[in-house]
Amino acid sequence: MTTALPLFAAGSLGDIFTSLGIDGQMLLFQGLAFLILVFVMGKWVFPILLKTVDQRQEAIEAGAKAAEEAEKKAAEAQEEVAKLLKEARAEAKDIVATAKDEANAMVADSEAKAKTRAEKIVKDAHEQLEKDVIAARRALHNDTIDLVALATEKIVGKTVSDAVDKKIIAAAVKEEA
Repeated sequence: MTTALPLFAAGSLGDIFTSLGIDGQMLLFQGLAFLILVFVMGKWVFPILLKTVDQRQEAIEAGAKAAEEAEKKAAEAQEEVAKLLKEARAEAKDIVATAKDEANAMVADSEAKAKTRAEKIVKDAHEQLEKDVIAARRALHNDTIDLVALATEKIVGKTVSDAVDKKIIAAAVKEEA
């Protein structure tokens, strides 16, 4: 162990670096250049890089947030569309039901009008028939009176005055009726 201690002595430290191929002065300049490089990078390059990275991170987060909001709005819009479709279907169903009811009411109204019109036509036909029957009876009555008068004239051979003839025939017809 005593042999290892002299290797680490101050004088022998330089021998160790030279034996390893390291120049101390060059090591010092390289260390100083490294510190200057770190200072320059820390002062001007790293802030720009960090700012760019932060901006990119913010843009990514904003994009993710916008995508999330868009997804949320799309879901809300889809729910709203579904709700509107449901309302539209219900409204269409009501409209169809109302149209059917109105059509049935119109058919019933038309049937009632047709029935009323048919009844009026039948009533008018009955009235006209009664008038025609009464007119036919009068015509038959008048024809009968004329025929009886003619027959009486042929049988009796004399003409009786029209007024007297009509009175006699009318009284005879009334007795028979």
